[in-house]
Amino acid sequence: MNYLDYSASTPVAPRVFEAMLPFLQESWGNPSSPYRFGNKARTAVERARKRIAGHLGCRPTELVFCSSGTEADNLALRGVAHALRSKGNHIVVSAIEHHAVLHTCKALEAEERQVTYVPVTADGVVDLDALGGSLRADTVLVSVMHANNETGVIQPVEEIAGLAHRRGVVFHTDAVQSAGKLAGMLAGLGADLVTVSAHKLYGPKGAAALYVRQGTSISPVTTGGAQELGLRAGTENVAAIVGFAEAVALAFEGVDAEGRRQAQLRNRLEQEVTAAIRAVRVNGARAQRLPNTSSLSFEAVDGESIVLGLDMQGICVSTGSACSTGEPEPSHVLRSMGLSREEAQGTIRVSLGHETREQDIDYTVRVLAETVARLRQISSVRGGVE
Repeated sequence: MNYLDYSASTPVAPRVFEAMLPFLQESWGNPSSPYRFGNKARTAVERARKRIAGHLGCRPTELVFCSSGTEADNLALRGVAHALRSKGNHIVVSAIEHHAVLHTCKALEAEERQVTYVPVTADGVVDLDALGGSLRADTVLVSVMHANNETGVIQPVEEIAGLAHRRGVVFHTDAVQSAGKLAGMLAGLGADLVTVSAHKLYGPKGAAALYVRQGTSISPVTTGGAQELGLRAGTENVAAIVGFAEAVALAFEGVDAEGRRQAQLRNRLEQEVTAAIRAVRVNGARAQRLPNTSSLSFEAVDGESIVLGLDMQGICVSTGSACSTGEPEPSHVLRSMGLSREEAQGTIRVSLGHETREQDIDYTVRVLAETVARLRQISSVRGGVE
């Protein structure tokens, strides 16, 4: 199998798996239990919290463990909206956010909140002038992702944080895709709230964290026990949290060198694809991007058909976000960048990882060229490529 969909999920690293095992077999106590067996689990959770905080550049008390990036995004948006309701009911987000943010905003709109969706440029970068102009006296929260999950385009979050803070507005960034792929402390981005997820950086599914800068107004959105500083009720997933910490530590080892390696492979992929196949567009190519992500649009061919054709040859890619699979409409990200419906539907996402090698790229390019040529021959799309 040639797996090239690391932005959807990553395999659990052997070191991470080994760290988790004791808390699945021997030390499986409830971390809220007062006796020795529970205290051992509690110690593991707090040690993991301290390790992750050290890599992210924040205090351990500023990390709230959640079950997923989606839950962390919900806590950020709903938690701030509820906590600051007396101040205002206006939220600003970009048009290219993950559905965990966009669908939460739609739900908040149903609760009589007002949401402004800021446009992006043709390169997929948030329009800073439009964002600044959208801030109002009743704006309580701005949420813009650090790096887009479909195109890999990195957003100017530090500038956005400055715009928000000058108006006294809380700023949240979803860093699920960027964590572990870019050097630097995520807490240094200037955000008040940052979402990170374990399974995007070779950790287990079922563990994520929301960084909450000390002093940020936020309310819990689930009721129950007093776990996670009272912000996220429910028994912690101890084994997954321990694995999360190990994955974060592993990700920050040699992140610069690995980033350069993956960027070279991504560039090779894009150069060979555009040389071998006519009428191909690399989305966001002129913007700063994650080193591992490439969004490719093919004229006169359907992206889902490409994905299926590559799958038959043992190659795993996607048409975009894994959370969007089954959506009848084409990518909202690509449409926001100005692509037509047909162009968006003819797009695939290729995302590289630690195990990707040059031979994987060469094989993928060859099979992709054959697949696109075959699909174009049978395509009924008007204006197809000759």
